[in-house]
Amino acid sequence: MTEGLVTFLLSKLANFIQEEERLLTGAKAEAEYIRDELEFMLVFLRAADAMEEKDDGLKVLVQKVRDVARVINISEAHRRYLIRNNIMEPSSSSTHTPRVARPGNIVEEANIVGIEKPKKHLIEWLVRGRAEREVISVVGMGGLGKTTLVRKVYHDADVKKHFQFRVWITLSPSFKEEDLLKDIIQQLFRVLQKNVPQGADNMDNDRLKTVINRFLQQKRYLIVLDDVWHTDAWDAFEPVFPNNSRGSHILLTTRKTEVALTACIEFPDKVYNLDPLSPEESWTLFCKKVFQNSHCPAHLKNVSERILGRCEGLPLAIEAMSGVLATRDRSKIDEWEMVYLSLGAGFEDNNRMRNALKILSLSYYDLPYYLKSCLLYFSMFPDGIPIQRMRLIRLWIAEGFVKGREGMTLEEVAEDFLNELIKRSLVQVVEATSYGQVKTCRIHDLLREILITKAKEQDFVAIAKEQNMSWSEKVRRVSIHNAMPSVRQIHVASRLRSLLVFWGIDSFPRPPKFISLSSRSRLLTVLDMEGTPLKEFPNEVVSLIFLKYLSLRNTMVNSVHAQVTELPADILKLQKLRHLLVYRYETHESDDQIRNKHGFKAPAQIGNLLSVQKLCFLEADQGQKLMSELGRLIHLRRLGIIKFRKEDGRDLCSSIDKLTNLRALSVTSITESEVIDLEYLSSPPQFLQRLYLTGRLERLPDWILSLDSLVKLVLKWSRLQFAQSGAP
Repeated sequence: MTEGLVTFLLSKLANFIQEEERLLTGAKAEAEYIRDELEFMLVFLRAADAMEEKDDGLKVLVQKVRDVARVINISEAHRRYLIRNNIMEPSSSSTHTPRVARPGNIVEEANIVGIEKPKKHLIEWLVRGRAEREVISVVGMGGLGKTTLVRKVYHDADVKKHFQFRVWITLSPSFKEEDLLKDIIQQLFRVLQKNVPQGADNMDNDRLKTVINRFLQQKRYLIVLDDVWHTDAWDAFEPVFPNNSRGSHILLTTRKTEVALTACIEFPDKVYNLDPLSPEESWTLFCKKVFQNSHCPAHLKNVSERILGRCEGLPLAIEAMSGVLATRDRSKIDEWEMVYLSLGAGFEDNNRMRNALKILSLSYYDLPYYLKSCLLYFSMFPDGIPIQRMRLIRLWIAEGFVKGREGMTLEEVAEDFLNELIKRSLVQVVEATSYGQVKTCRIHDLLREILITKAKEQDFVAIAKEQNMSWSEKVRRVSIHNAMPSVRQIHVASRLRSLLVFWGIDSFPRPPKFISLSSRSRLLTVLDMEGTPLKEFPNEVVSLIFLKYLSLRNTMVNSVHAQVTELPADILKLQKLRHLLVYRYETHESDDQIRNKHGFKAPAQIGNLLSVQKLCFLEADQGQKLMSELGRLIHLRRLGIIKFRKEDGRDLCSSIDKLTNLRALSVTSITESEVIDLEYLSSPPQFLQRLYLTGRLERLPDWILSLDSLVKLVLKWSRLQFAQSGAP
C-alpha cells in the first residue's frame, strides 16, 4: 500500500523543513506545500482503502494517487471527488486502533473443531499398520485444513515415539527437486545431530536420492509430502524412500483425487477424504472464534447463521469470516447485516472454492489500512516456505509500514501487527518457540492467490519467475523467484526501493556474482539475498546510502568457499542500517556437536552506525577501544561478540551499562581457558532476555540474579560447579 510511502515522505519533509537556515529562499514554503498535499493524500488513501472495492471510479482514482505519490497536479480532482462522494471521514475499520497482543498468547494450541476424529483415524493407520511400507493420502479441496490436520498428526506424541525419523516437505507447484532432496537429508541427519555427508552440496539429484535411500534402509520412518499437486511429483519422490519392511509410512496431502489414488494404488483403503465441517461443527467453530466460546447473542443468531451458511463448512472461510466479525459492534445488528450483504454477489453457483475466495477477499478489505501493506508483503515470498518472524518484522519496518507508539519499539509494534493478522486467521503459525512466541509463519495458498492479484493491481511488487520477464516502471519492489540468467542484470526505473532474491541453487551451473544494479537503483532501502549462492561481499552495497535492511544470510559469502572476515570502512556510510549480521558456523570433523563461530573484524569507528539494532558476531581482539565504541550504539537490541579476552571486560561492561535496550547478549572467549570477566557491570540492561556466555567464569556474576526479564541463560566452558539439591 502507498500509505507507508507517504508516511515516509512526510517524515523526511519534516526534517527538511526544520533545517530552514540551510534552505534557499522559497524552498521552505515549497516543502511545506508538498507536506500539506502529502498529508491530504494520506487521509484520502486511508479513507478510500475500505471503499475502493465497491466503487470502480474510486479505485481508478486511488491508483492514480498511488502512481504519483510525490506529484501534486491531481489534488484538485480528488478534492472534488471527495466532496461529491462524501468520503472524507475514514470508515470504522480503517481507523481501528490495534489491540496489543503479547507474544505467547497468540499461538496457544487449541483443539481445532472437527479435527480429533480424523486425527485419531490417521494415527491408528500409522502406528498399527503392516510391516511393509504404506502410503496414506489425505485428499480434499483447499481450505478444508488438510495441512493443519496432518501437522497435528506429525507432532503427536505417539507418532513421535513410533517413528524416530520423521521428515516434512512441501511439494507446492513451484518446488525444486534438488532443494527438497537436500532438505530431506538435512532433516534426517539433524535427528542424529550430525553433519550432512561431505560434498552433499555438489551432488546431483540421483546421488542425493541414493544417499537418502541408503540412510533409510534399516530405519522406520515417516515422510510427509504436503500439498502434492501432480502425479509427476509423486513419481519423482516415491522411489527415494525404500520399502524396508519396518513399518514405514508416507503420508501425503493433495487437492486432487487423481494424485491420491495414484499414490495409494497398492493401498486403496488408505485414501482419507476430508469433508467439510458439519453444520454443528461449523457453528461450534464460529462461536469459538467470534464469541470466544460463549453463546451467540439472540439478536445476532439469525444473521450469524446466514453468514455461516456462506462458509459452507470450510474451516479457512469460517476462521477468516470470524476475524471480520470480531471487529464489529455486537450491539449493532446493521453492521452484521452489511457483512452478509457484501457476500451476496457471485454465490448462485454454490461453488465452495469461489465462496472461500470471496470471504478471503472481504477479510483483506476489512483490514485497517496499516495491516493491508503488511499482509500484501506475504505475496513477495515463494509459496511452500515458512517465513521467519523476525525477518518479516524487520522487512516491514524497513519498508516504512510500521509507525512508532509511545513506550514501544518499532519491533514490538510490528509484532503486534503480526499477532493481529494471526488472530484474524489470515496468517498461520508454522512453528513456535518453547515459550510460545511465533517462530515461523505462512499464509494459505488460497489467500496467496488473492494477495498476488491485489499486489499486481496496485503495482505493489513485481514477481519475476520466468526468463525475460518484464515489469512496470511504476513498481517499487521486485521479488525474484528462482531467477533465470537473463534477469541477473536488474535495470529498472528509479522507483525501485526493495529487491528480494529467492534463488534456486539448481538454476545456475555455477554460483553467480552480485546482481548488478543500475545507477538509478541507488535509492534501495531493502536488499535481501538470503539463501542465494553469492560468493563475495558485494562492494556495490556500500553505495546504497539509504539502505535500512541488508541480508546476506546463508549465502556462500558465509561459507568456507569465501570467508568474509573484515568489513570495509565504507560500511559506515550506511547510517540507516538497523541489522548487521556477518557470521558462519563450522563443525569439527572429529566431533559433530562442536560448532565454532566465525565473525568479522569491524571498522575502528563502528560506533558511527547509530541506527544499528543487531550486531553479530564482532571479533573483540582488535584493541580495547573497539569495546568502548559499542557504548555509542544505544539502539542495540542484540549483540554478539567472539574472541573475547579478559582484559576486554572493563570496557565492555562500561558500554553495556549504556545499552539500555539490549535484549540478547552473546559473549564467546578467544579460547576455552580464557576468562570472561564481566564483574564490572553496574547497571545490567533491564530488559535483557537471553544471555549466552561461552568461556571460563571464575564465578557467576551477581548481576545475573537481578535480570527480571531473563528467560534463557546458556553457559559453556564455564568450569563452574553447582551444588545439587540434597547433596552432602
